[in-house]
Amino acid sequence: MNTKLVKQTAIVFALMVGAISLMSFLPVAGAASSILNPTDNPDAVSTATGGASSLRQLVLTMVNYFLGFLGLIAVLMVIFGGVTYVTAAGKDDAVEKGKKIIMYALVGLVIVLLSFVVVNFILGAGTGTEG
Repeated sequence: MNTKLVKQTAIVFALMVGAISLMSFLPVAGAASSILNPTDNPDAVSTATGGASSLRQLVLTMVNYFLGFLGLIAVLMVIFGGVTYVTAAGKDDAVEKGKKIIMYALVGLVIVLLSFVVVNFILGAGTGTEG
């Protein structure tokens, strides 16, 4: 198995998933014109930002999407590390590489989950959306 090809495929897949998830932040064409002139439709900003009526809610939503994307990458790295570990075929260096990938991905996943909790507690404190 060509590990360089697997890595490149995983990177392209992760970037595609990230791009698709970030596309949800783009406003629809009709809402974009009314954002420029909010007197026509006062709820246009809320509609275009997915219901976020304040900057704090918008930032909270964006950070949550970003942390979700990082969590997805961490889970994919755990899977990649598992595949590396299983396909090591007894080679000590490949086994160690797989173990390190899994360990670092799990540490990253824990950091992402703790970041999610901290960010939602701090930013959600003023909006009443915590918990």
